[in-house]
Parts: sequence; structure tokens; C-alpha cells
Amino acid sequence: MPSSAKAAEIARSINHRLERLIPVTTPLGIVMGFLLPFVFLPVRPFVPVLFGIITFTGALKLRARELGATVKRPAPILLFFVTSHILMPFLAMLSSSLVFPSSDIVSGFVLLFAGPTAVSGFIWVMIFKGNKAFGLSFILLDTLLAPVIVPFTLFMLMKESISMDMSGIAVSLCIMVVIPTIIGVTVNETSKGKIPEIICPYIDPASKLILILVIAANASPLAKLIRLNDPLLWKAALVCVLLTVTGFILAKITSVIFKVDKDRSISMIIAGGLRNNSAVMTIAVTFFPQAAALPTLLSIITQQSIAALMGKLLINKKEE
Repeated sequence: MPSSAKAAEIARSINHRLERLIPVTTPLGIVMGFLLPFVFLPVRPFVPVLFGIITFTGALKLRARELGATVKRPAPILLFFVTSHILMPFLAMLSSSLVFPSSDIVSGFVLLFAGPTAVSGFIWVMIFKGNKAFGLSFILLDTLLAPVIVPFTLFMLMKESISMDMSGIAVSLCIMVVIPTIIGVTVNETSKGKIPEIICPYIDPASKLILILVIAANASPLAKLIRLNDPLLWKAALVCVLLTVTGFILAKITSVIFKVDKDRSISMIIAGGLRNNSAVMTIAVTFFPQAAALPTLLSIITQQSIAALMGKLLINKKEE
């Protein structure tokens, strides 16, 4: 085996192991940020660029033509947007406002569930053998529309409770997710997949490590908010888990009611349950009071483990 091919194979093996460790590595980033804030606080100004690298890495696997097959049957995508960006943010606002007196925490829950679906969801789509093209379409469309959907949802639900820099949020999302996505898809299309084939084995594992760095940098200024003996923390954790589980179940129920194909249903369940926590936390830390970042912080700790559990519970053997 040529040395270059051997190096690429080693890089793919490392990336595969890092993917399997996602439920562990994401909380690890939080622990690092809490324990070593003096190390990671200086990284904060570079977080949008670092996150853009992560998005670019994922976008290199996207093909614009994959959207063509999905727009012919747009109903599942429309259902996804209704459940994920109307029902879930509303449920997040309703349930959290009943539990928490602080509008900052409520706005944090609304922000979390108004955010775009997670790019890492594609990994779970592959694990549970869903429709990959359909899953990529969810990610691509949701990412591109995030600068419009997220500020609009926040404004409609929280306009009387908080003051937000809508244009700043939109610009930040463009830098972190939209522009890198467009560049990545363009590189993939113009090279007909040749460039991603060469560089992805090496930048895929690097992006997983960058993700840990981004999470640590975002978590570093929040260490003072975490007090394990504070009942508020455990209430927020419980609400976060219940809402995340609800997102998966709601997507499953919607796919059953509207008789979505099995493989598309899998992609829909994953996309409906996961959120791009790193992007949401960057927005929360940058544009909101610190307490608003608490729900996303807790989601980073729990989301991937919940995804593994809900995938096994909601995707039956026939669908696998």
C-alpha cells in the first residue's frame, strides 16, 4: 500500500473512532472549558471562524443535485420545518416559562430549539441506515435558512421579554454556517468530488478536535453558572432532556401520520431531534445574557446520548 493511501486509511480510522466517541468528546469539551478557562477564553474571538471550518468540512460531502430529488417530494421537508421551527420552539417557550422565572433561561430554551439541525446528524443517519441524500438535504436547507428562521422565531416568541441584536445573530450564522456551506458544496461540485476525496480523510478528524476546542472556548465563561447543588441546574437539565426527547418523538409521530417512507422517516427523526448546539451556544454567549447559554450547555452534555437511545427506541428493526 502506498504511503499516502496508508496515511489516509489511518486518518479514516481515527475519524471513525472519534465519531463513535461523540457522546463522550462533547461533554469533554465542557469539562476542559470549566477547568482551564484561562487557556480557552483567549480562543473565544476565533470561535466563529473555527466553527466555519467545521461546517466547511461537513459541507464538502454535500451535493447540490441531491436537493433535486427531495424537492420533487417536498412534504416531509415542510413537515420537518413546521415541527422543528414552529412547534418545538413554542413548546420550549411554554414549558420553560412554567418552570423558570428568568426570561433569560426561557430565551435560551427558545434559542436552542429554534436553531438549525445538527451537521453531526448525518453520522446518525448513516448509523441507522436512513436516506442519506434526504438527511443531507435537511442539513443543507436548514443551515442556509438559519439566518432568517432563527432571528424570526426569536422575535415572534420573545420580542416582549428580551432585547436581541437580530442583524448580529444573522451575520454570525452566515459566517459560521451559510458561507462555509456554500463554499464546501461549490468545491465538491466543481471538483466532481475529487477534492473532498483527497482532503476529507485528514480534515474530518481535525474537525472533530476543533469541535472540542469550540465547545471548551464557549463553556469557559460559563463555569461560574454551574453549581451542582443548585436546584435550578437540575430543573434546567430535566427540561432540556424532556424537550430533546419530545423533538425526536414529535418527528416520529409526524412521519407516521403522514406516511413518510421508512428510510426518509429515519432521516426526519434524526433531523427533528438534533440541534446544532455549537452554533447555538456561540450565538447565546455572544448575543444573550450568560444564563441563556445554560440550556445549550446542558444539551451539549446530553444530546448525543439521547440520540443514540431514541434512535434505538424509535427506529424499529424493519426500518434498520
